[in-house]
Amino acid sequence: DINDFVGGVAAILKPDGIFTVEFPHILNTIRFVQFDQIYHEHYTYLSLIAVQAIFARHGLRVFDVVEQGTHGGSLRVFACRAASTHGTTDNLNRVLGEERAAHLDQLDGYAGFDAKVQTVRTNLKAFLAQAREEGKSVVGYGAAAKGNTLINYCDLGIGDIAMIADRSAAKQGMLAPGSHIPIVSPEAILAATPDYVLILPWNLSAEIKAQMAAIRDWGGKFVTAIPTLEID
Repeated sequence: DINDFVGGVAAILKPDGIFTVEFPHILNTIRFVQFDQIYHEHYTYLSLIAVQAIFARHGLRVFDVVEQGTHGGSLRVFACRAASTHGTTDNLNRVLGEERAAHLDQLDGYAGFDAKVQTVRTNLKAFLAQAREEGKSVVGYGAAAKGNTLINYCDLGIGDIAMIADRSAAKQGMLAPGSHIPIVSPEAILAATPDYVLILPWNLSAEIKAQMAAIRDWGGKFVTAIPTLEID
């Protein structure tokens, strides 16, 4: 209950205290078609406009915001009591301006998102179908929640992705929820010498490409599906 939570912050914050919280920015979720971050574990999908209104409802004032790269683009918000001396920063006004320019304070700012999501699914399924037709092998990397959201939305299975590698020993030997694709160690991918590695946690793609650079030794390529299909 986000209102109850913020009300609790207002109840304990000192007169000139600061409360800070970070969350994925819905502006980026929409702009970069990050639909795979929408699942049952995440209860809210927030804009600065919405957060500012919620805090104001409880006598708090957002006075600063810092943009972070986490989760494909997050906001770290700083709030204080409405009567506090903390001054409003240019960052706050700039981000609010970007959100209003994107019409996040209006319904039309959210229109068309579903069509973009469907395009991601269409393009990924077309790539996988072509890979099968050409006799190419595809594996996944990163058994993360966002990856399972993508896999299940696209109705993929072992026939599409032979295995998913993950560095977490706790996940290895398990099956991905819904698709039942086996989860293996990164070493298993190297042993399989696949033609393509589909990176599921796209926000970590640079790190994963560096860790798994050896797949290029046999001409293997990396694939990401979001926001658009890219083969590297």
